[in-house]
Amino acid sequence: MDTRRNDQLGELAADAALERTDFLVTATGQLNKFLARNAERVRDLGGMTLIDEDPDYLAVAPDMSFRSRSRYQDEDTGEWVSETEVIESAAELVELYNPADIYAAFAEAAREAAGLPAEPTAAGDLLETARVPAADSFSLEDPYAGAADSWAAGQTPAEPPSDEEEAARRLYDLALAFQDRSQRTEARLFEQFAENAEPLTALLGDIIVVDDDDERLTLGRNGAFHAEVVPEEGGGEWRQLGAADDLVEFYDPTDVFGDLADTLAENYPSLAGAAAEVEADDEADDEADDEADGDEADDGGDDGEAGGADRG
Repeated sequence: MDTRRNDQLGELAADAALERTDFLVTATGQLNKFLARNAERVRDLGGMTLIDEDPDYLAVAPDMSFRSRSRYQDEDTGEWVSETEVIESAAELVELYNPADIYAAFAEAAREAAGLPAEPTAAGDLLETARVPAADSFSLEDPYAGAADSWAAGQTPAEPPSDEEEAARRLYDLALAFQDRSQRTEARLFEQFAENAEPLTALLGDIIVVDDDDERLTLGRNGAFHAEVVPEEGGGEWRQLGAADDLVEFYDPTDVFGDLADTLAENYPSLAGAAAEVEADDEADDEADDEADGDEADDGGDDGEAGGADRG
């Protein structure tokens, strides 16, 4: 029975690791497309400061590289130390930040640069902004579902922006559209994980992934995550998060799947060896890919030299 249980846990940990990898690949591809489409706009704007809330700081330079600042307490001296890191790829960025937060930061920074008012967030604010009487309104199951796709479908190849404000406005609209798409993609990841995990968690039962003073995240026996959190602006009251759409407001799937794998490895030490073997295999594959790329580069260099000699 113990052997079977460990096998089930091993499969669950491996599935969580695969989902994390799949999410990173998907999020990186989506962010790369967003950055590529807006590289010229960001360059025209001279870069943008996306987050500037001490100690958090994130900025994008005209060359589309990012600058991030982190702060930590030195264990030896007890002093707080700030470090600035250069992030050169979307893959690195999604390892450090929730993609939805990145798009939201672009949207907020663009609005601020354009001198636009804060984006309405509550239903009442939206109605007031649109000057729609409450009596003429009606409720929708999900008023934002498909907003990004609908926005993108209605776009035609745009002319270059006429000025800085127009560039900021376009970038803001695009950031909001991709923020919505990113959140729906993340929610779907949680749903897909639950479908694959249910046969395993039915045997394992509930698994507590995080248990802190202000949050508790659990993987239920039905394969779905559910959580209890105390929002910063919630007046100290606990909020239940059951649906995937609610979870992505507070949790990044990358972190959740990683935390689950760590929890399983801590509770069942026999899994650590299997995880180490998988990591070693991945590193070996990466080294092989790097060597192959290097060989291709060398071949390209030889071809270039031969071509130069012919031209001479």
